[in-house]
Amino acid sequence: MGFQPKAIFLDMDGTILNHQNRVSMRTKEIIDDLRNQGMFVFIATGRSVDEIEGIVPKGFQVDGVITSNGMAGYVGEDVVFEHSLSVELVETIIEKARENNVYYELFPYGTSRVTLKQDKQYMEDEIRDPKPDSVGDNEWLSRKQAIKEEIVWKDSIEESAFSKFYFFARKKESINSWKHELEKLKQEIDFTTSTSSEHNVEVMVANVNKATGIKQMLEHFHLSQEETLAIGDSNNDLQMFQFVQYAVAMKNAADPIKEVVDDITEFTCDEDGVYHYLKSKYSSTNKQDFIKETK
Repeated sequence: MGFQPKAIFLDMDGTILNHQNRVSMRTKEIIDDLRNQGMFVFIATGRSVDEIEGIVPKGFQVDGVITSNGMAGYVGEDVVFEHSLSVELVETIIEKARENNVYYELFPYGTSRVTLKQDKQYMEDEIRDPKPDSVGDNEWLSRKQAIKEEIVWKDSIEESAFSKFYFFARKKESINSWKHELEKLKQEIDFTTSTSSEHNVEVMVANVNKATGIKQMLEHFHLSQEETLAIGDSNNDLQMFQFVQYAVAMKNAADPIKEVVDDITEFTCDEDGVYHYLKSKYSSTNKQDFIKETK
């Protein structure tokens, strides 16, 4: 029967989320099936908790959610853990981003993401049409929606607790240059960076990632690391893959990601790859058929 997990951790973008920024009803149904069997299913995403509700089907439920690449963890409405970027780091990075005309979204806890009004013009210019070919559809749609509906434009930063910083550039050279600036800044202030595409980079608290978030969630539920499986597709999933017992990459993942995992899905995120993988391995229907065949 292969590896039998007790806890399953699922990435969102490029994994359970297709390139139209939607989680399918079939994915919801297989998660419901696994949970009914007694397995624990968690989300482990780079997205903030506020970004999740609008992209999952009605009635979508998991046992817990790890957000912002390990910065926060929630079980329903309850906070399991939250880490926060310092106000000093936030102010320093915004100043540097402005010097380099870097698109940014700051995610305070408990309220809408923020960008300063004085940076709006170059921010809007960064997501002007047409979409660059190398930018993923879902990332582009998310930026368009953020500019139009989700960013609160402020004169100054008023909040004091932040889950993450997200940065985007339409040109790979620009984001790579910004990553270099962030590496230099790390010599002065300690923090962690993570990428989920060739056009973005995110900033979190030092030594925080999806793996540290999974560890904290497992401790909360008294679950063992040896019983964990994770499915993902990008660089910000690498620590997660290293931590869990059994790692699965999406068919749409880049080759370097596929080289470090135990298995690869047969289908992409746009073909309901997670649904097909979990159904073939762990669905109750398949188990019942297996039992019938062996009687």
